[in-house]
Amino acid sequence: MFLLTRPTPAAIARFLDGSRTQTFTYATPGISETGAPGFAHDEIVAVIGRGDAAFARAREALRQWAHFDVGWVEVHPREAAVESGANFAILIRHLGFWSLNGCRIVSTIEAREPAQRAGFAYGTLGTHAECGEEQFMVTLDAATGDVSYRLRAASRPRALLARAGYPIARLLQARFRRDSAAAIARAVSDPYTPQHSA
Repeated sequence: MFLLTRPTPAAIARFLDGSRTQTFTYATPGISETGAPGFAHDEIVAVIGRGDAAFARAREALRQWAHFDVGWVEVHPREAAVESGANFAILIRHLGFWSLNGCRIVSTIEAREPAQRAGFAYGTLGTHAECGEEQFMVTLDAATGDVSYRLRAASRPRALLARAGYPIARLLQARFRRDSAAAIARAVSDPYTPQHSA
């Protein structure tokens, strides 16, 4: 949904309610990990800390959506549960307008072998301008002690405006990957306090 002004809290609540009955806009959940023909595949990996304490902070930062504290993207509700099947909306401030996009968590990641990993992936619903998945994961490398953040995405435009503005959408996606890595690095290095965009 594209908007000329920021939606009110009541409008966001109505949007979320309407998204509950939506289905994924692609056939096979899991494409952020496996890939799929016809989708653009993107990834960023950044070292964001070292050691067990940094990994614990990174895992908690993901649960609190710290990687979305980029100033121009918001998650609604802010306290959205990071669990399979949970619905939420992403509000994006673009170049002079807004978009509200429905999403659902596809899977969560919690493993100790071959390395400690934690994270989740979400997929787009019929109320999203794009089609695809994003996966967010933090990993602790037992050999080096490095804590890394990985954002992996599979996407293609779905809404007419998204298709028409595809080159701009690709630039915004790249910007989000960079900003997201910087946001979670900040959360790991400092005690995390959620930011709220204006």
